[in-house]
Amino acid sequence: MRLDIEALRVLDIIIQQGSFAKAAEKLCKAQSAVSYQIKKLEQQLGFDIFDRSHYRAELTPKGQVLWSEGRRMLELASRIETLAERYSEGWEPSFELVIDGSLPMEPVMRALKTLVDKDIPTKTQVKVEALGGVQMRFEHDHSDLMLVKDYHPAPNLKAIPLPPITFILVASPEHPLATQQQISLDQLYDHVELTIQDTSENKNQKLDALQFGGDRVFYMHGFTGKKTALLMGLGFGWMPTFMIDDELTNKTLIELNYVGGSQATFTPQLVFDTGRPLGKAGQMVTDLILDEFQTFDLASSNKRQ
Repeated sequence: MRLDIEALRVLDIIIQQGSFAKAAEKLCKAQSAVSYQIKKLEQQLGFDIFDRSHYRAELTPKGQVLWSEGRRMLELASRIETLAERYSEGWEPSFELVIDGSLPMEPVMRALKTLVDKDIPTKTQVKVEALGGVQMRFEHDHSDLMLVKDYHPAPNLKAIPLPPITFILVASPEHPLATQQQISLDQLYDHVELTIQDTSENKNQKLDALQFGGDRVFYMHGFTGKKTALLMGLGFGWMPTFMIDDELTNKTLIELNYVGGSQATFTPQLVFDTGRPLGKAGQMVTDLILDEFQTFDLASSNKRQ
């Protein structure tokens, strides 16, 4: 049996309007046509939807359940119709973004909130990886966009640069290195280096150019844990300035006087595959992230001055 969804819609209008006559007026139909449509539905179902023994027809218990379930079906149909309409406007069904956890999340989240507030039909997913894991996830999952600190270029990949991010080599003021001048690489090797675990499956690749590579290395899962370990004096390591502005100001973290340089600047990149051009939502996310990073960069710079 094929259920007539239009008959369910007529039933819903009858209930909302309170009578067949008012429903017919609402639908711009003859009352007899509305009554016939409901009678035909009852014949299809094999039971009475309305009890007509009273002055005004009332829903039977079975009719009540049918109307309740029918409303859910009507709501689903309405959502499908809306999706079809929005997709016809150029919105893609889904969009996936992969982010390096060392980069600022605030401008990305602001961009995504703007996207969400626009109530677009595209289903959006965000995944956070580290170092080579970003590109690995991007390629493995055929993601639409990746926000990376570094990546392996390829002819099919197009990169859009973002404002530069500065990393500083720091330690707690209680750490032995904090009071040292002209720290050599050998001196660094004498202490625990705190770094981020590469989430890629290929452990032979080295996208983290800042890692010193000594024997005493603690690999952390994220920068929040790394920051905690640094504040405890567990070791030394690189941190993005946007995450430690306050700590540098109040001197709970100290910039180390390393002879090889204690600051490094990277240019984050928004990267997508030209073989999978960005859809309407993907382009919107790209534009929003670019705008938000510009604002975030200026705010951070002003804070450090």
